[in-house]
Amino acid sequence: MRKTIAPERTEHEKMLAGELYDAGDPGLAQARARARRLTGLFNRSNEGEDDLRASLLRELLGSMGTNVLIEPSFSCDYGSTIHIGDDVAINFNCVILDSTTVRIGDHVLFGPSVQIYTAHHPVSPVDRLRGLELASRVTIGENVWIGGGAIVCPGVTIGAGTTIGAGSVVVHDIPAGVLAVGNPCRVVRRV
Repeated sequence: MRKTIAPERTEHEKMLAGELYDAGDPGLAQARARARRLTGLFNRSNEGEDDLRASLLRELLGSMGTNVLIEPSFSCDYGSTIHIGDDVAINFNCVILDSTTVRIGDHVLFGPSVQIYTAHHPVSPVDRLRGLELASRVTIGENVWIGGGAIVCPGVTIGAGTTIGAGSVVVHDIPAGVLAVGNPCRVVRRV
């Protein structure tokens, strides 16, 4: 019986799988450059250029539903791992560090300067010095409102119908149908 040797995984595959990966990999650098080019064009577009903006977003994002509004300036690492549902409004200065999947459900609202992070660094200083990173998925359920200046950290799921207060730092999962605020973000009450 012949032993089959599995091909070595690419840095992109490791990144998407939540494993340590080399962020300096040339293929990943090229993908980030593509995102910078597209977001640059989007952010320099003018008010009223809705068709151009929609076309750039469709090229940038992994998937995008209908009736999606993203106000410039918008920044992301890759774009291709961001999946946005229908009837979503993302206000000015949103940053999504999408080293792995970010899912945003239908009827979601972001205040200005919301930040979503999937990328994070290992605790080991040795691994950090080697340029290794990690990524953990973020999922935002439908009919969620995230207030201005909120930060959603790697690996977080926010349940449907939840409101996250302005300036909150969401470091763990938040259940559906609640108001959650603060740093760290905590449930205040059911809605």
